[in-house]
Amino acid sequence: MSEREQIIKTEYSEVMQKSYIDYAMSVIVSRALPDVRDGLKPVQRRTLYDMYELGIRYDRPYRKCARIVGDTMGKYHPHGDSSIYEALVVMAQEFKKGQALVDGHGNFGSIEGDGAAAMRYTEARLQKITQDVYLSDMDKDVVEFVPNFDETEKEPEVLPVKIPNLLVNGADGIAVGMATSIPPHNLAEVADGVIAYMKNNDITVAELMKYITGPDFPTGGIIVNQDELLSIYEKGTGKIRLRGKVEIEKGKGGRQLLVITEIPYTMIGANIGKFLNDVAALVESRTTTDIADISNQSSKEGIRIVLELKKGADADNLINMLYKKTRLEDTFGVNMLAVADKKPETLSLKQVIEHHVDFQFEMTTRKYQNLLGKEQEKKEIQEGLIAACDVIDLIIEILRGSKNQQQVKDCLTMGVTEGIRFRKKTSQREASRLRFTPRQATAILEMRLYKLIGLEIDALMKEHEQTLENIRRYEDILSHYDSMSNVIIKELQRIKKEYGRKRRTAVINAAAAVFEEKKVEEMEVGVLMDRFGYIKTVDKGVWERNQETIREEYPYSFCCSNMDKLCIFTEQGRMHTVKVLDLPYGKLRDKGMPVDNYGNYSIASERLLYLGPLGELKNQKLFFATKRGMVKLVDGLEFDVAKRTISATKLAPEDEVVFVQPADTMEYAVLQSREGYFLRFLKEEVPEKKKTAIGVRGMRLGEEDEIAQAYLIESRMDYAITYHEKKVVLNKLKLGKRDGKGTKIRVS
Repeated sequence: MSEREQIIKTEYSEVMQKSYIDYAMSVIVSRALPDVRDGLKPVQRRTLYDMYELGIRYDRPYRKCARIVGDTMGKYHPHGDSSIYEALVVMAQEFKKGQALVDGHGNFGSIEGDGAAAMRYTEARLQKITQDVYLSDMDKDVVEFVPNFDETEKEPEVLPVKIPNLLVNGADGIAVGMATSIPPHNLAEVADGVIAYMKNNDITVAELMKYITGPDFPTGGIIVNQDELLSIYEKGTGKIRLRGKVEIEKGKGGRQLLVITEIPYTMIGANIGKFLNDVAALVESRTTTDIADISNQSSKEGIRIVLELKKGADADNLINMLYKKTRLEDTFGVNMLAVADKKPETLSLKQVIEHHVDFQFEMTTRKYQNLLGKEQEKKEIQEGLIAACDVIDLIIEILRGSKNQQQVKDCLTMGVTEGIRFRKKTSQREASRLRFTPRQATAILEMRLYKLIGLEIDALMKEHEQTLENIRRYEDILSHYDSMSNVIIKELQRIKKEYGRKRRTAVINAAAAVFEEKKVEEMEVGVLMDRFGYIKTVDKGVWERNQETIREEYPYSFCCSNMDKLCIFTEQGRMHTVKVLDLPYGKLRDKGMPVDNYGNYSIASERLLYLGPLGELKNQKLFFATKRGMVKLVDGLEFDVAKRTISATKLAPEDEVVFVQPADTMEYAVLQSREGYFLRFLKEEVPEKKKTAIGVRGMRLGEEDEIAQAYLIESRMDYAITYHEKKVVLNKLKLGKRDGKGTKIRVS
């Protein structure tokens, strides 16, 4: 072992605990949660700063997103390029942010869930508000700069944002053991709220809400639980109930149209498509019969989803149905969690504003200290130049009599005259009294002769007066709270005037939506399913009149109540149930819908053995036969369950069901093996078992043999099948006993 290596003995659990806590805090602080000061997550902050560094201003040409992403990843954010590009895309999407921070050029996705184009195709630049409000004071030393991940660059700890971005743009992120979800707000309202707080630090959350009335989502919509907002803003957590905006318009032929012009913020993306599917499902399941057509007419101009109603439809009741049964009314979970003082904290509305104002005072102090220092430097130089103009002849004489620049500087700053040739003794005495500062001496030496023109001297004097005025103003701002407050307030008022806009989301109190469903009349319907698994229901009269066609085209056909359930038994020993009411109701020639759409059954993965109504099965015994020769009878009542899928029988390893059928009217069971053995025995020899039982052996099989098919037959009619082109009448088979070997059918 080398001298530098050292083995540390410790508890494994302690190492794991410490490592996990370090990892969790890294994710919380450096990845997933926004900082309360600028309201940005690290990836957003780094991307915006990189664009600022690259000079991609709002009034300059767009640059490829791939360049921005690559530069950000190489300099500041050593993680996947997809996370950086995704953050860039979201900051450019106006339908997700209260204020878009990036001006995107190209395909940046849509409100309906379309993804952005690859970064090599899209371009971007900063928005004007980003440059003006988020990055304008980067050169004034108002925020701390810290080393980047490899300490080759410096990056800002936070951006010098002048508005509470955490409220204006909101935030969402999942950390380790915690998540944040902050809704966006109206910039103008937030600015008014901050100003109100600055004028009265003791303001309550309720009083703040006179200015900030609630979240303002970019998709509009309606907040319907106004009374609960106070509690949400005080605690920093809660649920906001959101509704889309529905308008009633007149259509053709006197029909009414329900037009959705605004959607809940939570419906952004794929949920618009899900909403349309949900409405279609309500129509198919006959929850409503008043909707004639659905169309999505949304465009770049905005959302427009149109539902055409049938004549005489109750529009208000249908609107309530959409709120009750679709995501047109949804909840937005609020959890105002952010990094404050380098630790995660759930904040109230007032606390967010307090942190913002403290940050503004800190930034403003640093800004004006910086400006004051620069003005004091200017004052020093200006006073030196003004004084130099009064003794310009002496200075020229010093310059002409000096051997080098250092001699001149020593003379101007300390009155050192040794080594300098003067024409007059009086000049030497005057020169020895000179006491310019080093900065003034440098400015004098760099001064050009045209500055000695009278007008230039007047301009210098005016500039000096302005500098003195600036110093007085800056010192006043730095010395007095009210003066600094006024500066911050004026800046907020300017931002509000330039970038503020009207509220989009209405805030009201509304009662819960009540939808009166029309009671479905119980009636007999025909259920039809073709060999491809397309299923439908038809009128009982249609089913009775078209028996010949139905027998030819539909392997599964029967009549049952529309309030019944269908039981689907499969070879894997499962039973799936489907409500008859859920199935599409139509004409005989309608195609129907795949049975897969209505439950857990998939025709592609499970072979269907029996399909029938639960109402009939409950009054019968079901006969089961498996590949390994096991048989049993099960009471149909056992299959009257609430679950959509259950285990219909217990199977031995590598066994599967080959036959399921109601057995009450049948006398005999026939088992047929793959090797051609047939065994006919009385059904009463088969014991009744629970569905959780394997059953008893029905037939003795050879080592490689297995049951291929089973039959239930009566004695009063002949049942003939074809086995290897040979006709076999099942009733004529020798009657045996259950668990026998059976009779071998010889084929030539």
